This record gives sequence, structure tokens and C-alpha cells, in this order.
Amino acid sequence: MIGLISATSAGAAARDRLAAAWPDRTRVYDGPVADAVRRAFGECGQLVCFLATGAVVRLVAPLLGDKTTDPGVVCVDEAGRFAVSLVGGHGGGANALAREVGEVLGAEPVVTTATDAVGLPGLDTLGLPVEGDVAGVTRALLDGEPVALEAEVSWPLPPLPVTDGGAYTIRLTDRLVEPVPAEREVLLRPPTLVVGVGASKGAPTDEILGLVEAALRDAGLSARSVAELATVDAKADEPGIVAAAERLGVPVVTYGAEELARVSVPNPSDAPLTAVGTPSVAEAAALARGGRLLVPKRKSERPDGRPAMATCAVVRRPGRGRLAVVGLGPGARDLLTPRAEAELRRASVLVGLDQYVDQIRDLLRPGTRVLESGLGAEEERARTAVAEARKGHAVALIGSGDAGVYAMASPALAEASDDIDVIGVPGVTAALAAGAILGAPLGHDHVSISLSDLHTPWEVIERRVRAAAEADIVVTFYNPRSRGRDWQLPKALAILAEHREPATPVGVVRNASRADESSRLTTLAALDPATVDMMTVVTVGNTATREIAGRMVTPRGYRWQEEPK
Repeated sequence: MIGLISATSAGAAARDRLAAAWPDRTRVYDGPVADAVRRAFGECGQLVCFLATGAVVRLVAPLLGDKTTDPGVVCVDEAGRFAVSLVGGHGGGANALAREVGEVLGAEPVVTTATDAVGLPGLDTLGLPVEGDVAGVTRALLDGEPVALEAEVSWPLPPLPVTDGGAYTIRLTDRLVEPVPAEREVLLRPPTLVVGVGASKGAPTDEILGLVEAALRDAGLSARSVAELATVDAKADEPGIVAAAERLGVPVVTYGAEELARVSVPNPSDAPLTAVGTPSVAEAAALARGGRLLVPKRKSERPDGRPAMATCAVVRRPGRGRLAVVGLGPGARDLLTPRAEAELRRASVLVGLDQYVDQIRDLLRPGTRVLESGLGAEEERARTAVAEARKGHAVALIGSGDAGVYAMASPALAEASDDIDVIGVPGVTAALAAGAILGAPLGHDHVSISLSDLHTPWEVIERRVRAAAEADIVVTFYNPRSRGRDWQLPKALAILAEHREPATPVGVVRNASRADESSRLTTLAALDPATVDMMTVVTVGNTATREIAGRMVTPRGYRWQEEPK
């Protein structure tokens, strides 16, 4: 919950705008400001104070305890011009909150955290438990000192400016490190461990938790790398298992008895087969999604000598690489979505066409490895991106417009199997960008057709054009004409002309949204194909499309409504 505190009517107006935008995330604190800040600080995970930063500093200073537990605090000035991340930039999420507040109120976020200022991912913002000398290693990264990355397990990380050696170390590990991490060392704990658990009805929480912790400790594994407790469906609501998972801070994942019975395990037993219908619960649940068995089934020990009520097994799953297929939009920076920008900054490896890489190179974090190639190497880029993801990297594969429309998503997904995570990031397509420039040509049913016969036989393309013509659908032509393909567009226009009037509006947009953008409205009869090239999108209206005040408009219905008199 985000506590909102204000002292003046102007601050209250901005406060109320934020409360209206985030009704489920915010709580307004009224009354004397000092009391309101104290209450919100103790009750909320974050605060937005519509007060001077000096005043907030004095109010929160006596309340500060530890940066890992203190709420994030953002200050917004009286005029609503700035949203200042004051306390808890990373741990309390104040940096991200300042940016969100800025978007809602039109304020400029002010973030002074050093890593954010230089585009370096903070070691405490990677979504992984972190231990050790975070401040010292971060300072070394900022100062350009050699910092080594020792990856004992595979896990996709954002780009870090690391070297092969140095006085400072980042260790990516799920193993216990005792004593505590050395000076100049940071431990990152990826969630690689799955603990399978079986339990009799009424098994005490302490018995289950004690068994799990002992199994991890004896195997030299860190409980902070446990991703989940896994068990059979019949035990989904077993109180001891649920409570143990809550205390470990992980979810309970369940599988059907039939599915677990198909998992090959080293230590099957008749007891669980009789009780829940599978010869193994702990081992089978831990191995259900693959991995390496590190701790075979072991039973709990009860001090009174009574039979054990819990079993567990531990599996290490290999880190899954991450492939984000990112649409960059038509070219203008303000048409690149925030989600696409976030994925570009998250990727440690970027794969793309060289001219697209140039568009967004300034958005990449220091240390990002860029694999770029020229025109005509789509399949090679797709294979490269998938191969890098399979190595455990966080990869971004970029394409123009929307990556799923005549771009890189199709060849990439044809190469990818279920051993990597694939994330699609939509982008503004050329057809949409051109449509917005022309007016509203896509107001009713429409279709996009590429006239390039490099990958599709012309016979197939012609059949599709003819079907669109007969169905009276607005058509957007991609790849309409090049030096080596100069007859396809005239042929396609001739097919459409068999079903549409010569005066049918046609929109021609070149380099939509870019600095040298140009557009014009013409007609099906007047369009000169020689004025069109590969950077152009051609949109042909249907029988209802009209030119109105210099704009191309297709009505949402099949009939034009009469204008009011």
C-alpha cells in the first residue's frame, strides 16, 4: 500500500489525482502532517509526500531503521513539477515509484541513485536474494574496477560490466557459503532448487520445515535459492506444507498422482502408492519438471522415536534462458513502448539487423553484447538468438514494427523449443502508423499482404489479393516494390480494380513516423507504382472508404450515417 500525505490544498489536489489513478494501491492519511507520516511509515510499503523534501527529511529521519525494511519515500513539490526519490530507491522501490508518479502527474522523476544515473543494474534490483558487500562491489562497478562474475549455476542476468578476474567478485550460486561472504564479494541467489515434500495428514509444520532445512544444510545448499515446494494434489491444502512454504517464502506447486506416477525415481515406495496413488511424492514432485536430483528422499526424524510424518527430496533445475522478441515500432522513439525499452535494458545479449540496432543502441546498458548482421539474414539471427538463450542468457531479438508481423518472431519461434522462456513484446506496426497518418483507413475489416515473393510464391500472394478484393476488405501492402520486383504492385492493383471503382482512395506513406516521413492520398486509378519503394506502405480502401477533409476514412459500419442537420 502507498500512503499519501499532503499539507496544503495544492498538495491535496495532486494527492487526490494520484489516489484516483491508483484506488487499489493508495491510502490517504489526513490529520497533522507529522502524525500522518508516522502512521503511514509504519503501515505502508511506500509513501508519497506532497511536501518539501527538507520537511520530509526531518519527519522521517527519526523513523529510519534499515534500508532493507524501510518503506520507499517519494516527495512531490507544491507545483507538481518533480517527483523526488528520497529514501529507499532500490529496497523500497522509490526510484520506480518516482517514475510512476511522474507519469500520472506529469512530473519529472528525480533519481539520484548512482547505478540508475549511469544505467547500471543495481545488484539489489535483479529480483534475486543478495548477500554480501553490495555497496563495495557496486562502487567498484561504478568506478570501472575489475569485477569478476563467477556463475556456478546458469541464470539469465542483465548486462554487468564484469571481467575475468579482479579484487571484487559477484558469485551466482545456490550453495551455502560459510562463513559469511568475504569482503568485496556479493552472492546472488537464483531460484534453482525445487524441494519435493510428502507428508502424512496432520504433519507438524516444524517437522516439515526442519526436515527441509536439514536436507538443504547437509547438502551444502542455500534455502534462499529454493523456488518452490512441490507435492501431490492431494496434499495441496495440507496445513503443515502450506505453513512451511509460507515461512520459506515460496509457493506450493502440486501435480496429479497419475503424472507423478510416470516420473522415474530411485526410491519408490508402496506407502504413498496406497495413500495417494503414486509410488513417489517427494522425489517425483521435485523431478516432475526435470532437473538433477541432489538430495534423494529422506525422512524426518522425531525425537520420541515415532514414525516419520514427512519426506523431502531436492532437485536443481537448470536455469532457463530468456528470449524477448521485441517490436521496435515504425521508427520514432516515442512509438517505442515502455515495455520494449525495459526489455532492451534487461537483455545481456541483443540480436538484430544492424540498422535497427543503431536505432536503439543508446538505450542499451553498459556491457550488453550486441550481435548484429545485415539484410537477408533473418533465419541466422533467429538461430543465434535462440542459441544464446539456450546458454542461459537474457536475450533480446529485435524487429521493426511488431516483431510478429513480417518480422523476427516467426523464425525465432520456429527455432525455439520449450527449454527456454520466450516473451513477446508487441510494437506499433507500419500499417497502424501509416493508418494514423492517413486518417482512419482501417476503421473496418482490413488485411495486410506482403507483395514480396522471396519467401512466398506469387501464386499464393495473388490468391490472397484476389480473396481480399472479392471480400471488399481494406488492404495494406507491405514490401510493395523494389528494384528487382517492379511488376507485383501493378498486378495487385489491377486485381483490386476488378472489384473497386477507379476513385477508390489509396494512401501512400513512406517512412512512417521517421524524420523524412511523407504521405499522400491518391486513387486506385491515379496511383503511379513507380513512386513506391520498399520503405512505403500502400493502403487501398474498400468500396465504403472515402476522402473527407483530406483524410482517408473507412466507416465502422457498412452504411454511412446521415449528417445531422
